[in-house]
Formats: sequence, structure tokens, C-alpha cells
Amino acid sequence: ALGGSRAATPVRLALAGTAVNAALFGYVNGLQLVDLGALDTMRHWTVGTLAGRDAGLLWRVVPLIAGGALLAFCLARPLGALSLGDDSARALGAAPGRTRVLSIVAITLLCGSATAVCGPIGFVGLMIPHAVRPFTGPDPRWLLPYCALYAPALMLGSDIVGRVVVPPSEIEVGIVTAFLGGLLFIQLVRRRKVAQL
Repeated sequence: ALGGSRAATPVRLALAGTAVNAALFGYVNGLQLVDLGALDTMRHWTVGTLAGRDAGLLWRVVPLIAGGALLAFCLARPLGALSLGDDSARALGAAPGRTRVLSIVAITLLCGSATAVCGPIGFVGLMIPHAVRPFTGPDPRWLLPYCALYAPALMLGSDIVGRVVVPPSEIEVGIVTAFLGGLLFIQLVRRRKVAQL
């Protein structure tokens, strides 16, 4: 809504995101300064980890994850139509505005739940679609189920690597995925440069 809804441009969306991020960052910093215990917990949480997460915490977010996943899978066909453009999507029977709003709801449920449990573990949502697209194609009806299978596999693999690579210490899963994500995007940039030549 802050980005301009239908009149949104990448620049307006980036500025709106930056503004919201700055406001929420100030709020979170205020909470941390008031409560030192919260500061210590927050420092550990912001790295992103699977360590020390009990089943009770997971069961609290299962309904949200299930609802977000169901909504995402139901939106696969309209998202495929929307990728062709608004006019083509309308011609195919999809409602672009409703599809965007419901997509935001699904993303919020899925990402918010995962972040609440594990912390902000970066690059998973960026790496996996790039990894599976070569054999699924761009159709969300295939892309979403494969991403739903491969993302947890990446998380578990990263967690295992983080636990065994520097014994007896442990590297948090968020650090491992950030390292892997950085390597992937360097490779993608190099591939695009070669393709342009």
C-alpha cells in the first residue's frame, strides 16, 4: 500500500520497504535497550538457528504454516496466469488484485511463522527457486511443491554442515545459508555476464 498499489514501481517499493524497515528497526532497538535479557535473546535469534527449538514452539506455528502453504498451493494457477501480465491474467480468469493480496497473506504466514521459530535465516527463499527452476520450469504449479521439498532439505543440510565443520563448536544455520547464498549469487552474476558477452 505504501509503495503505491497499482502504480507501484521498483523504486517506490524499495523506498516504502526502507521506510517501514527503519520504523520497525527503531521500535526493536527501543525494546532491546529497555530489557537486557531481550537484547541477549535477540542477538542469538538474529543469527538464525535450529538449535534449542522445542516441539512446543513448532506446534504453535503449525496452523499458520499449514494455512499459508494451502493458500500458496491454491494460488499456483492464478500466479502462473499473472506472470503473463495483468491483461493476460484477466483473460485467463485470474483476478490480479486479489491474487496479489492473497499472495502477500500466504507469504506473511509462511515467512512470519518460520522467522518466529528459527530467526531470520536468509537466502533460502532466493536459492531454492533458482535451484529447482531448471527442471520444473517457471510454472508455479510445479515450482511451489519442489520448493516446499527442497527448502527443508537445504535447511537440514546446512544445519548438519554447521554442526560438523568446526567441532566441537557450531556454526549457526543462518551463517551457512548466507555463505551458500552468496556463492550462488556470485555464480548467477557470472553466468549473466557470460550470457551478455
